[in-house]
Amino acid sequence: MIRIAVAGAAGAFGMKHLDALSAIEGVEVTSVIGRTRDSIDAFAKERNIAHATTDLAESLSRNDVDAVILSTPTQMHAAQSIQCLNAGKHVLCEIPMSDNIEDARRLVEIHKATDLIGMAGQVRRFNPSHQYLNRKIRNGELTIQQLDVQTYFFRRSNTNAMGNPRSWTDHLLWHHACHTVDLFMYQTGEVPTDVFALQGPEHPELGIAMDMTIGLKTASGSLCTLSLSFNNDGPLGTFFRYICDNGTYIARYDDLVDGRENPIDLSDIAVSNNGIELIDREFVESIQQQRVPNSSFEQVLPAMEVLDRLQRAMT
Repeated sequence: MIRIAVAGAAGAFGMKHLDALSAIEGVEVTSVIGRTRDSIDAFAKERNIAHATTDLAESLSRNDVDAVILSTPTQMHAAQSIQCLNAGKHVLCEIPMSDNIEDARRLVEIHKATDLIGMAGQVRRFNPSHQYLNRKIRNGELTIQQLDVQTYFFRRSNTNAMGNPRSWTDHLLWHHACHTVDLFMYQTGEVPTDVFALQGPEHPELGIAMDMTIGLKTASGSLCTLSLSFNNDGPLGTFFRYICDNGTYIARYDDLVDGRENPIDLSDIAVSNNGIELIDREFVESIQQQRVPNSSFEQVLPAMEVLDRLQRAMT
């Protein structure tokens, strides 16, 4: 039995992780961490979870916590991951593992000195749609000529995926672009040789760029074109068009169609079509099997290095 604490449990993605963990055998959620005492106590009671706290350190001190899932504000990810590792706990940190390259490098160095599982929540590696294409690429059936991606939201106020007020500010580069940069590198197996980035004006209150354009090119010639916006008043989410030498595919979260919108059956790709459940399963299984997980901190660090290059290209 792997006993897990979830930090940020009552948030949008914390609840997604709790729902995912409930579908996995050999797992018990023994502690939840939240922002305020009254709300996290009520949440734990509703979910029938024995322990609740507002202090991560309190959960880390417990003997009935083996591992932690961090669904906390981006700016806390690296420091809290290090805190978990120093306490001897396995840790799965929601994307991104940090919001700057210095913290990412420090986290990896600290993780290397342990025998613990440390994993970043790069869920695109696990979505069945992207897994389907990854298998074809690895089998030599496809080569990516261009990955064209749109990441669009309408967030002119500081709200989360549920439309509730946020205590922290999101970021197009270090959060949302992190998904696509890591996915492009994972699918091509290459680190981009050329990168460029442009950003629009900063929001006067949020202090972040609301629109961004990113381009990547690998040594073999594969391209990635990524458009991101918090200003899009229309269909929301991320949409991936794989333009390949042997077909075109469009991935919309857990669905996949070919270039002419013909659906592709993904039923035999994974045990679930829920990417959060699949990444949680990988975390649990890597602990049980004592092996390096897909999307370990070390594996994701090269994508963080590319984000740093992109950030410097925009200054």
